[in-house]
Amino acid sequence: MKPSSFQTEILAGLTADQKYISSKWIYDDHGSDLFEQITKLDEYYPTRTETSIFETAFPELAEILPAKPVVIEFGSGASVKIRKLIEALNPSAYVPIDIAEDFMLESVSALQKIYPSLDMHPRVADLTKGFQLDGLPGAKNARLGFFPGSTIGNFDSATTQKFLISAHQSFGAESHFLIGADLVKDKAVLEAAYDDAKGITSAFNKNLLTRINRELDAQLKAENFSYWSHYNEETARIEMYLVSDIDQSISIAGQTISFIKDEKIHTGTSRKYTIDSFGSLLKKANWGIEKVWTDENDWFGVFLAKAV
Repeated sequence: MKPSSFQTEILAGLTADQKYISSKWIYDDHGSDLFEQITKLDEYYPTRTETSIFETAFPELAEILPAKPVVIEFGSGASVKIRKLIEALNPSAYVPIDIAEDFMLESVSALQKIYPSLDMHPRVADLTKGFQLDGLPGAKNARLGFFPGSTIGNFDSATTQKFLISAHQSFGAESHFLIGADLVKDKAVLEAAYDDAKGITSAFNKNLLTRINRELDAQLKAENFSYWSHYNEETARIEMYLVSDIDQSISIAGQTISFIKDEKIHTGTSRKYTIDSFGSLLKKANWGIEKVWTDENDWFGVFLAKAV
């Protein structure tokens, strides 16, 4: 039997000189649920800050965009933020896209009960790879991509460009893209947001170990790993790791993987931007900036881009 992409990527990452696991694999059903808990934490400012910006941005969007656009949401998750956007824009169709299929379909089912007349077309896709969204409904100039939460900051530079280019090609000429991006700010604020006092972010990252055990017949013990994160000011990014507390060797999918004490597995990165640096990324992928909204502290930016 051909190995799954999960198995192939996990083994490749854990046998690399600097061990890593792509953060996309955290988002199984339980991981998605844990992330929803994170968004409600006192320390985790991005969700509530972005939501406050939407209170201003969404009504203005209704004046800027063509009537009844098709809304295409990336990383739809629990489909919470989309509700106010639906109410503001009255879209002709909604296309949620997520890698966690079961969690997404449950969320879409709940959303359909709230908006029974809204045409919904859920898609499963890995946003870290180039993609084409064939057969999207609606005219190309009436499509709005929606990527909230600064999830785009989890991508490396090459993946970000590939994603933005793929979206441009899929949406079509003169379409729009609304993207949330976390901005550079005080180090203490950033580090608290990614290592909360309740330990939910730690559990979120350690969920990777549980998933590897379940799907790849492994015996990783969560108690033998610690979660550690820090803000790298030179690269303007939060870096997240699972750290082996002991020397250990574990069989994963029939292959022995060894860890030395204090060896780190890189599990995620969250890049922070300035308005200029994020604007440059958009422009390189042929998206022109139409408008930027920020909060009163300039902690978070919501960028409206237009395909050029």
